[in-house]
Amino acid sequence: MKNKNEVDKELDQTEEQLVQDTPEATETMDESIKEEEVSAEEKLAREVADLKEKYLRLYSDFENFRKRSSRERLDLITTASEEVLRDLIPVVDDFERAIKVSENQEQGEKNKEGNLLIFHKLLRILESKGLKQMDDLIGKPFDADTQEAITQVPAPSDELKGKVIDVVEKGYTLGDKVVRYAKVVTGA
Repeated sequence: MKNKNEVDKELDQTEEQLVQDTPEATETMDESIKEEEVSAEEKLAREVADLKEKYLRLYSDFENFRKRSSRERLDLITTASEEVLRDLIPVVDDFERAIKVSENQEQGEKNKEGNLLIFHKLLRILESKGLKQMDDLIGKPFDADTQEAITQVPAPSDELKGKVIDVVEKGYTLGDKVVRYAKVVTGA
């Protein structure tokens, strides 16, 4: 057994050790609390960053949708009358044929003038709605996007090979869209 002095010495040493260990233990506890606070702050910062990113993506998606729908609305407005204009194009062709025939025949001058006035008025109305004729196709290279080749004939000269020689039926566009393809004869 230990005597009283030895036990007292051991108690004193243990107390000293506890007093010396207490600041370290306190510091360790303070550090772990700070680490928890920092990790909570980091966690909140990450959540905020994620929410900001989601918000920006949603906002950009909405802006793209808004732009696309307004573009589609404009396209719809500009091409809404396409069917009516397509149905009127044969009337324009008939007018052109009638005017060519009346030039060759002896007909009243007033009758020719009246037909021309009606024809030009109809063309102006169609142009105001966005319908445009494909002009100056003869001598230009064949374009499959806007023209339909009816036939090929031997080219009168080497420079007209692969180019439009004659236009059988005029083509029309409505904005950037082809309403009726030009029917052409190409050189072979």
